[in-house]
Amino acid sequence: MGTRVLLTGMGGELGTRVTNLLEADERIEEIVGLDLGPPRGRIPRAQFHLVDPRDRDRTVAVVRDLEPTAVVHLGVYEPGARASGRTALAMTEASALAALGAAAQSPALDRIVVRSGIEVYGRPRGGPQRPDESVLPQPTTAWGRILAQTEEIASEAARAADVALTVLRFAPVVGPHIPSPLGRGLRLPAVPISAVADPPFSLLHQEDAAAAVVRALDTGLDATVNVVGPGAVTPLQAVRLGNRIPLPTVGLGWVAARLACELVGAPLPRHVIELLTRGRGADGAMGQEVLGLDPVRRTVDVVHDLYEWAEVVHLDVAHRGAA
Repeated sequence: MGTRVLLTGMGGELGTRVTNLLEADERIEEIVGLDLGPPRGRIPRAQFHLVDPRDRDRTVAVVRDLEPTAVVHLGVYEPGARASGRTALAMTEASALAALGAAAQSPALDRIVVRSGIEVYGRPRGGPQRPDESVLPQPTTAWGRILAQTEEIASEAARAADVALTVLRFAPVVGPHIPSPLGRGLRLPAVPISAVADPPFSLLHQEDAAAAVVRALDTGLDATVNVVGPGAVTPLQAVRLGNRIPLPTVGLGWVAARLACELVGAPLPRHVIELLTRGRGADGAMGQEVLGLDPVRRTVDVVHDLYEWAEVVHLDVAHRGAA
């Protein structure tokens, strides 16, 4: 019997890319995915189920029918990305409880890989700017807390099943086709940034994120690792790279900025404001060492890719009709 992989969050950009990489591996017998939306590309070999993460009964039924030997849990939903804050947090919690809880009962289960984020470290006063895996999580936003909770649920499932658990704490994954509140905010014509500081932050390209997931699944590593793109940029540098207008903001000005961004369809949840005002980074050395895979794209390259977004070309319908 070959490997049977359960992949939650298959419908996202990252989930679709991971699926395509797994489909190319002949050792994998079956790939079954779940998500609230269909995959963003062709999946010739995998099987996809359209399931709301909050639908526990359907989720459990799919997992039990597969009896997975491995789980890749990408079913984490960032507030302001594909759903509003409360909905995203509810879906993330429900997805972890149902999918991982059911998978832990599979007698063939061998390993679990879970996507998390460096937001779990938070940005507490006096805390390290580039925490490594020895730093205890101190999430300071709702998104950081739900990621930490997802890690706890995964740990309980792995202990119950007595299997290896790899937790991948990704730097923010942004790109021109990725639904990300940070990405949307940086693409606005005018971008709010801190008026009193210009702290650096690091990003991760989706190709490097997908490669890390596949590598973690292959190694069966029992560890928690940071996965961060090389280098960093500051909010002002990112805004200038995109030829946007910086809007220095301070204090209550962030309330107005959040309202304005919400009105134009680019919500700024608190973890994004935290990044813009306090920075976001982590030490990825351990992940590079134990996974044997260095992220290729630098943070500045990820920002460049973010701004390579085709402009809308308005067709002159009347002119075309006359022709």
